[in-house]
Amino acid sequence: MKIRPLLSRFASLVLFAPLASLASEFVTPPAALVLEGVPPVPAAVATQVAKYTEFRPTSFSGWHPTKLEMLIARRHKNTPQVYTLAKPGAEPVLLTDFAEPVRSATYQPTEGKYVVFGRDAGGNEVFRGFRMDLGGGKSEAVPVTPEGKRVGGMAWANSGKQLVYATVPVNRQGSADKIKTELFLADPLKPEAARKITEFDGGGWGGFAFSPDDKQLAYLQFVSANESYLWLMDLATGQSKRITEKNGNEVVSYGGALFSRDGKGLYTVTDRGSEFQRLTFIDVATLKHTVVTPDLNWDVTSIDLSDDGKFLAYIANEDGTNVLRLMSLPDHKPLPTPKLPLGTIGGIDWHKNSTDLGFSVTSATSPSEVYSFNIKTGAVTRWTTHEKMEVDASTFVEPELVRWKSFDGRMISGFLYRAPTARFPGKRPVLVNIHGGPEAQARPGFQARNNYFLNEMGISIIYPNVRGSDGYGKSFLKLDNGKLREDSVKDIGALFDWIATQKDLDANKIAVTGGSYGGYMSLAVATLYPDRIAAAIDVVGISNFVTFLERTESYRRDLRRVEYGDERDPEMRKWMEEIAPLNRANRIKKPLFVVQGKNDPRVPWQEADQIVKSAKQNGATVWYMLANDEGHGFAKKANADYQFYSTITFLKQTLLDGK
Repeated sequence: MKIRPLLSRFASLVLFAPLASLASEFVTPPAALVLEGVPPVPAAVATQVAKYTEFRPTSFSGWHPTKLEMLIARRHKNTPQVYTLAKPGAEPVLLTDFAEPVRSATYQPTEGKYVVFGRDAGGNEVFRGFRMDLGGGKSEAVPVTPEGKRVGGMAWANSGKQLVYATVPVNRQGSADKIKTELFLADPLKPEAARKITEFDGGGWGGFAFSPDDKQLAYLQFVSANESYLWLMDLATGQSKRITEKNGNEVVSYGGALFSRDGKGLYTVTDRGSEFQRLTFIDVATLKHTVVTPDLNWDVTSIDLSDDGKFLAYIANEDGTNVLRLMSLPDHKPLPTPKLPLGTIGGIDWHKNSTDLGFSVTSATSPSEVYSFNIKTGAVTRWTTHEKMEVDASTFVEPELVRWKSFDGRMISGFLYRAPTARFPGKRPVLVNIHGGPEAQARPGFQARNNYFLNEMGISIIYPNVRGSDGYGKSFLKLDNGKLREDSVKDIGALFDWIATQKDLDANKIAVTGGSYGGYMSLAVATLYPDRIAAAIDVVGISNFVTFLERTESYRRDLRRVEYGDERDPEMRKWMEEIAPLNRANRIKKPLFVVQGKNDPRVPWQEADQIVKSAKQNGATVWYMLANDEGHGFAKKANADYQFYSTITFLKQTLLDGK
């Protein structure tokens, strides 16, 4: 379906005339946005909201190899960019300055004379690797990977002279052809001489890690959220062997692996013989598995080894909260846990000195900030501090872990942010925000602009972890696969029942929202429980699994079929059509707000376009916002701000009676 010009298709849109009176009264939408049914945003709304839209979270990207300096990422103007940071508390120095986001980068790992980073265009996720030289004034970004191919899995050799990367073909939405992943070894200083090592069938390959002598490569074959395998490659010959198998009839999942410093084994995470992803050591010669964290009944989500091979740091996801843990090697003895601010921890990385560990911490009252931990002194150092804001983040609402019983007796949990009762007494409207994935997990963290809903509008927010969410064991993860899909939607119906039991929550004023798979959930709730919600917001969501699988980029399709089902199977196709919100659009009774990026390679824009058209034909009130320069969600601040302004207006009309 072709997007027709604004004035023909969107004739009902209230246009923003270039008159002085209107210009001062309303916010001019960014040029890339195409709006249908979305009313003008009063300038007063933007003024009121401004203090909630200027947060600039900072994330840790990596250490300089010879200096105690680092790379960090934070927003510059309209998009996230990379900065250098010379010491704790220093002013960050802007390194990249592009119209498109740059969220991470790595130093060349032995001397740090240049950095390598990835960047796409317009949210299309066709990432390309670039090199930027340091120390000689302004430097241009030099491509180090091919144009027109999606690059992933970039990993440095220990020598620092080469890196490995994988490429897949792109712009093949709708193609039924099988794709190949090609693996290259390249010197970023001579990218034109890159050597193709091998090629793999399909698109689920990554997690590349070199052995200490750079002669072997460990890597991951990802089949689904529940099934993956580790491989080893001899880089001289390109010959590979799979070193993990199913555990009898048990399908097993592995995370990426890191070589021990003697090269004799691999540290990885796996649910082999367990519900949870446990830290495990695999002997390369015998392939014997030794579980390092046998008593931890939570997932280990990330690991890193110190350069001298004496320490291992890992993060455990304990009921949605991240906990940083440490152990000595090779005895695997637990070490004292550093005292950190309560929150979500990410990006752990040891400095080459094997003493300092860098990471980021996010909490309900603080945007992401960068810290380090010195394992010899036990000192925790904060490297960054957010600029002073008009709004006091320390007053923001802390989350509450809540649980409710679903239709089949299973307990489901989520995080509830209650609107401040001192300012907003009585029953408050509720925004149910469902995560994507579906194999993801809502975790407590900084609400950023969503604090406006809580503090200024008095709307409470619940982030449910319905069945199929990560973090609660592999059996729970599989409970929404295939024809069990709508059981997760019923978990939201049970949540509505629980809301009705809460004295300070209004079960008659509920809106549901979500992005990606969460967008599908919002649409599904709007069709299964039309009389129990006041509104629905679908952000880059799936409206029909059949059309989604037929159009999504080919490098993703087989991986998604394992989760959702194979649309080529007649019986499964019939089932998908039966549950598709697109085919139940006549049930949508309450206002619907649909947000989509035109360049989305995951959930193509047609998924949004078709549900908008069908819902409108069936008499529903629909707002539609399409961004021509975005992909799977809005990454540019101007677009994200306008989306937020419009969402506020939408929720005022549907949850607050227009007030």
